[in-house]
Amino acid sequence: MHTQSASFQMNEGWTVPPPGELDGPQTLVLAFGAKSFETAPAPFASLAAAFPRSIIAGCSTSGEIAGDCVNDDSVSVAITQFSHTRLRRALTAIADANGSLQAGRDLAAQLKADDLAAVLVLSDGTCVNGTALVEGLSSGLPANVSIFGGLAGDGSNFASTWVLDGAAAKRNHICAVGFYGDRLRVGHGCDHGWSDFGPERRITRSEGNILHELDGKPALDLYKTYLGELAAGLPGNALLFPLAIRRHAGDTTPVVRTILGIDEAQKSMTFAGDMPQGAIARLMRAKDDSLIGSAGHAIASATRDLAGSGGALVISVSCVGRRLVLGERTEEEVETILDGAPAGAQHVGFYSYGEISPTIQGGASDLHNQTMTVTVITEV
Repeated sequence: MHTQSASFQMNEGWTVPPPGELDGPQTLVLAFGAKSFETAPAPFASLAAAFPRSIIAGCSTSGEIAGDCVNDDSVSVAITQFSHTRLRRALTAIADANGSLQAGRDLAAQLKADDLAAVLVLSDGTCVNGTALVEGLSSGLPANVSIFGGLAGDGSNFASTWVLDGAAAKRNHICAVGFYGDRLRVGHGCDHGWSDFGPERRITRSEGNILHELDGKPALDLYKTYLGELAAGLPGNALLFPLAIRRHAGDTTPVVRTILGIDEAQKSMTFAGDMPQGAIARLMRAKDDSLIGSAGHAIASATRDLAGSGGALVISVSCVGRRLVLGERTEEEVETILDGAPAGAQHVGFYSYGEISPTIQGGASDLHNQTMTVTVITEV
């Protein structure tokens, strides 16, 4: 396994030319770029020309991760040539969130094989229910296949996002890459660093990822009460105060949910993943040090007991909400990942509208929000 990285800056071009000598059917080219490249696709055309036989995948972001840096108006690229692992790419269209479950099933059907080891999924971030997408994928794949990736971003605008289809940036699509063979080793880490505050409330009315009522009261009204003057900045300011969701009272591992939009007329809120009726919801907030510390926990989990030889690819998917909270300290969480990565590893990733990863190593995959997820890929 051999991996290299490259970066394209909007006004400067490539930092180094893409290493086309790595092209081949067992080469994965990941490209995470700013939303603006949808109408300026020159770097993607360049990659497609340099890697005609390779698998190219990528999406728009709320910030591009390259090594120990977080950039805007750039494309962060990692080129990985596998020695023993086969690759297959799948693509499906999605009209709206209601099609998420079937989209996941369609991708699973395209990728399923006896030696499938892992699946990377990159989805449009504004028209999907990430929970249902992961459920659809999981239902069509063996339990030992890990699913990881994330939902594309658009800064903090929540207007539109894209995923790559070759050299073209396409809205309303989901891309997945299957990794095949018994020589692949994949480590996962997942940690959020947020803390609960305020009373717990029961979700008394919801439809999929749309939350209507908490404790029988309009959800948006209650949420605005907690935010006070910050409510004027919704839905953007909701990234600073996500919700922790426990599916039942005995659930000790809550998931974090981010608001994607609000409906003033219905007094409802739309989230990146399911808001199951009957579940328990509670507001969350975080301090900078706890978020940065959670990145350390994530990379430690991803590398624990991970055997491999040669190079390693580290893919970090973190939430735009974390970036807004951390501000000028954002690069500290990225530096923390690189500090804990295997020696010589290439590190790429993006800030997202939702993160997909097993909650624990070897466990089932799920959609997360406001969470740092890390995947380390190597071969033996």
